[in-house]
Amino acid sequence: MDPTAPPRTDDRPAQLPPARLAAVAHAAAHGPGAPCRCASGLVGVLADRDDGTVVRHGGLVAKAHAPGTDTEAHRARLALAAHPAVSGVFLPPLPASPTVPAELDGRPVTLWPYGPPVDPVDPDAAPWEEAARLLALLHRTPPPPGLADRLPEMRAPVKAALAVDRMLRTAPDHPATATVLAAWRSVPDDAGLRVPGNPAQVTRLLCHGDFHLGQLVRDTGSLLDAPWRLIDVDDLGLGDPAWDLARPAAWFAAGILPPEVWSRFLGAYVAAGGPAVGTDPWVRLDVPARALTVQTAALALAKSTGEGRPLDEVEDVMIDTCARIAGRRTDSAPSAST
Repeated sequence: MDPTAPPRTDDRPAQLPPARLAAVAHAAAHGPGAPCRCASGLVGVLADRDDGTVVRHGGLVAKAHAPGTDTEAHRARLALAAHPAVSGVFLPPLPASPTVPAELDGRPVTLWPYGPPVDPVDPDAAPWEEAARLLALLHRTPPPPGLADRLPEMRAPVKAALAVDRMLRTAPDHPATATVLAAWRSVPDDAGLRVPGNPAQVTRLLCHGDFHLGQLVRDTGSLLDAPWRLIDVDDLGLGDPAWDLARPAAWFAAGILPPEVWSRFLGAYVAAGGPAVGTDPWVRLDVPARALTVQTAALALAKSTGEGRPLDEVEDVMIDTCARIAGRRTDSAPSAST
C-alpha cells in the first residue's frame, strides 16, 4: 500500500475530461490563447479520480473538486486555507482569476501553487515528524473569528461510512464482506463528535479530515527552505482531531507502519502540543483507528471486486485486522491495536 495514495471513497464515474481542466490551467498560467513554452515535465495530469481531478501547468495546479460539493462548505474551507491563522499549516490557494471559471460541469475549480510531494519510492525520507507537527499546530489553532460558525464538520467519519456503502454495492457477496461489516459495527454511531471515555464532551477543533502522506507538499514559494505544508481542504472542518492520526494508527495496529515510525510520528505530535491524545493515546485513537481500518478494508474489497482480481498482500492484512476487531466484544472497547 502506497501511504501517499489517497483512498477513493465512492464509485461515481469521473465526469470531467482532464483535457478541459488542462485548458483552464494553461489559461491561468499564460493567459487565454497564449503559447506555452513550459518543459514537458512541468505540465500534466496529477490525479484523475472520482473525488477530484488535478492538473499541473508550470508553477500552478488547477483542481476540479468532486461532483456534488457543498458550495457553502467549500467556500468556508477555502477561506480557512487562505486565512493567516493557518499560514504555517496549509498551502494557501491562489487568488481567483478572471480566466478561470468558478466551476466546470458543476464541479468547483480552484488554483493552487505547485509544490513537490512526498517521494513514494523513498519511504525512509517520509516527513512523519513534520506532518505530526503540522497536525498539532492545526489542532491547536482556534477557528478564526467569522469562520467558526461557517465551517462544517470534518468528513473523516463520513468517508468511512461511504466506503462501507460502496463495498455493500460492489462486493456484497465477497467472503470478507461480513468480516468488515462486523468490525464496522464496533464503531459508535456518533464517532467523530464525542470523545471516547467522556461521551458528554463534544470536540470541535480544526481537523484536516483525510490525512495521509499524499497530503503534504513543499511550499517552494516560502521565504524559508521549502517547508512542508498540508494540502486538500475538501474534508477540512471541525471535529475530534484524533481522526487525523487514525490512518497512521491503523497502519501501525495492522503491522504495516513500523513501530519506530509510529513512535516518531506520535512523539513529534505530543511534543508539539497536539491535543488529540492523552497519557494513553489509544483511549482516543482506538475508535478512529478501527474506523480507518474498516474504511481501508472496505475500499480494498470494492476495488478488487470491480477489477476482478484477488486481494493483494496488504489488503489481506487489513481484512485480517478487521477480523481481530470483530472478534472482540463490541461493548468492551474493541481495539485495532490488539
